Amino acid sequence: MTRNIRNFCIIAHIDHGKSTLADRMLERVGAISEREMKAQLLDDMDLERERGITIKASAVTIHHTHDGEEYMLNFIDTPGHVDFAYEVSRALTACEGALLVVDASQGIEAQTVANCYLAVEHDLEIIPVLNKVDLPSARPEEIAMEVESVFGYDAESCIACSAKSGQGVDELLAAICTRLPAPGQEVDKPTRALIFDSIYDDYRGVVVFVRVFEGRLKVGDQVRMMQAERTYPVTGLAKLMPKEQKVDQLEAGEVGLLYASIKTLDEVNIGDTVTQEKHPADTPLEGYREPQRMVFCDFYPTGECDYDDLRKAIEKLHLNDVSFEFAPEHNEALGFGFRCGFLGLLHMEIIQERLEREHGLELVQTAPTVTYEVMQTDGKVTQIHNPAELPDPSLVKELREPIVRLEIITPNESIGDLMKLCDSRRGKYLKQQFLSDTRQIIDYELPLAEIIYDFYDKLKSLTRGYGTMDYELQGYRAERLAKVDVLVNGKPVDALSFICHRETAEKRGRTLLVKLKKHIDRHQFEIPLQAAIGGKIVARESIKAMRKNVTAKCYGGDVSRKRKLLEKQKEGKKRMKRVGSVDIPQSAFMAVLEPEE
Repeated sequence: MTRNIRNFCIIAHIDHGKSTLADRMLERVGAISEREMKAQLLDDMDLERERGITIKASAVTIHHTHDGEEYMLNFIDTPGHVDFAYEVSRALTACEGALLVVDASQGIEAQTVANCYLAVEHDLEIIPVLNKVDLPSARPEEIAMEVESVFGYDAESCIACSAKSGQGVDELLAAICTRLPAPGQEVDKPTRALIFDSIYDDYRGVVVFVRVFEGRLKVGDQVRMMQAERTYPVTGLAKLMPKEQKVDQLEAGEVGLLYASIKTLDEVNIGDTVTQEKHPADTPLEGYREPQRMVFCDFYPTGECDYDDLRKAIEKLHLNDVSFEFAPEHNEALGFGFRCGFLGLLHMEIIQERLEREHGLELVQTAPTVTYEVMQTDGKVTQIHNPAELPDPSLVKELREPIVRLEIITPNESIGDLMKLCDSRRGKYLKQQFLSDTRQIIDYELPLAEIIYDFYDKLKSLTRGYGTMDYELQGYRAERLAKVDVLVNGKPVDALSFICHRETAEKRGRTLLVKLKKHIDRHQFEIPLQAAIGGKIVARESIKAMRKNVTAKCYGGDVSRKRKLLEKQKEGKKRMKRVGSVDIPQSAFMAVLEPEE
């Protein structure tokens, strides 16, 4: 009976209690015994448990009886961090409703706003939930009014609960049954099921998470992936309750797992439609946009591990996280490695930590960069992820950088400092909005390159930890950008080149040269270090030559003998400078990669 099915997801800002609320709901309906219970039960990755964050969305089916009727509740616990907004948007497509969880002491934060608008775009029915009402600092009435003023939901419609103690969870389960809509799908139509996630299992191959919108799926059916145009036999169907439980079929409105002897994740497109081979549907379901990789960096093996170990580890990790991409890369200083693209800085950090932990690798990571767009003189537009890919300046008509719209929620007393910070990062003020008597929302437009380094740390210190931010890509804009080449002894070193705004090129170039100077040993000849834009040198440092005192054995006597010896030394230095090569140690590259103070 589809009228007794409720599909919903739990959305909120980081640390507002989504995963703990999921635990309480599982416990309350008896899906899990007290003995099996542990905190953040659905976060099964070690990293998720340690950092206390959700990285992968988890889908679970539970049964709950309300007013004498049994309801099937399919819910998805989603991540809260801005880098994993892609996971959230995928989860929303598989649902008809959402629980918008707001911390009753912290109030509405940047990601709360972003996730709520995302749910509204998907036409979902939203139930606002005030969590942590048992805290001494909780202000449920005040926060309910905040929800009303920002999102327009009636303050009285908010459900107050505590995910930690279980207070209010019964009222929440009743509201889910009564206030969220049932899926309006039909079982008699041709089968259409949406793939909203997939994971790789060493024994069973690819496990596909599906939401059936129309028709039904049975074990033994021949199914067709409409986008990938491949056919597979259904070898098994299951539901997570939260342990895996085998089922014979999945009907319209249900969510579950599908096994079909799929060997690699490349064969599965997330957002693809599964239909029957014999009676296929005419049109596929609307899928997802490809995730936008915002940040790029290189990984190189060091120490004991080699390139093959790194390749195997990255390929294995890519099986469970299709949202990061990688391509082989070579660097004259660091050898062979991979250029990887990520959804954001936290995503990059998580991938690096998983590679080091789960696969026991030692890695060198280069400084993160963003994607630039190049419009050439012949009108062709290309994207570059690495300064070394930039074509000759004479062929470049304009260089465009990614611009993001940044939304900051901040206490009133920090507004002046934050505006100064945004202005110093080439920000453009858009608007300001009152959230409550003590907090405001400020909107800015900023280049992505200016926020990927240390912007978030600075924001947290200026607002004493109370500020939160969320950003989304607006597009690309032409700016006065330049590629700065670093020359060591007159030869350009590709691995050190970078792209930045012309106004900051000289300062950044000089900072980099000072760092480099400390790490390159003195040679028998003087080594010039230069930062150049095209043919123009914008900064220079020199490493003095080591000198031998050739006149030490001349005491007294004719000065012309000393001069002759010094001239001979000078000639030797000149010849050495012409034929000698500079040895740049790996520590010099490492020093340059450290973020600036």
